[in-house]
Amino acid sequence: MDEGPPKVARRFRGSFHQKVDSKGRVSIPASFRRVIEVGDPDWTDGLRPNLVIVYGLDSQKRLDCYTLNAIEDIEDRIDLMQPGSPERETLELTFHGHAADAQIDEDGRIVLPQRLRDKLELDPNEAAFFIAKGDHFQIWKEDTFKAVKSSRTEVFLADQAPDFDARIHLPPRPSSAVGTEADLLRDTLSRRR
Repeated sequence: MDEGPPKVARRFRGSFHQKVDSKGRVSIPASFRRVIEVGDPDWTDGLRPNLVIVYGLDSQKRLDCYTLNAIEDIEDRIDLMQPGSPERETLELTFHGHAADAQIDEDGRIVLPQRLRDKLELDPNEAAFFIAKGDHFQIWKEDTFKAVKSSRTEVFLADQAPDFDARIHLPPRPSSAVGTEADLLRDTLSRRR
């Protein structure tokens, strides 16, 4: 029985260390490239897939990388906001003004311009840290990631039970008539407290 071609992941998963060379070239992890290809509506075999790098405000020491489909969804949602509102202007500045298009080359790499390497505070030939966030991925200097994320995580986990299961924080499925396993788990754990 032919099951057809293998299913391609549509979400980013995993974490990777990738060396950045002196010209700013860095390999995108292979599994991430597959997601970027699927998320580029114009990509076909033989073409180079495109993505958007959001470098954000100066205080953000990371790069958020989105597929074209994911960034289009964000832009569509921004368009629904009240024109001129501070929230919309902040999102427009972040996702339009502080963003750059990127294309993966034939060797699976993108080029991080010097200003983006400076933002990350990456030293020459240092490895960048790639971390999946589901619908996008981030690029960090690993030491910065550890300092920022581990402190937030430690504070959060300090308030959790020893047998904490993160699934209790999943929202219920919007159209679910029957409780999901996560819903049942959340109910069970909330009764223990």
